[in-house]
Amino acid sequence: VQMVESGGGLVQPGGSLRLSCAVSGSIVSIYTWGWYRQAPGKQRELVASITKGGMTNYARSVKGRSTISRDNAKNTVDLQMNSLNSEDTAVYYCHVQSTAGGNWGQGTQVTVSS
Repeated sequence: VQMVESGGGLVQPGGSLRLSCAVSGSIVSIYTWGWYRQAPGKQRELVASITKGGMTNYARSVKGRSTISRDNAKNTVDLQMNSLNSEDTAVYYCHVQSTAGGNWGQGTQVTVSS
């Protein structure tokens, strides 16, 4: 499985962004798609996930202002984040879990700053 992330960058506080992850390879074996993030000096943490059946899970810090979604036709998983603040600054990673194991994207930097 290969993943390519896009959509990161510099965003002002209070702004929004949409991250996208294009997945290719053995997609049929994937049962969970997710976004993680890692801020400097901190451990990597789950931001949001979505199962093959469409069940979603969000970190408490982003719940209510973020939406994870999948596009089966395009084989993408997107993360829409609103009301961004400095604590959202991190490298964001796409992750998929399949019957063969887990796979990570290369990461995309999101910086929230004025």
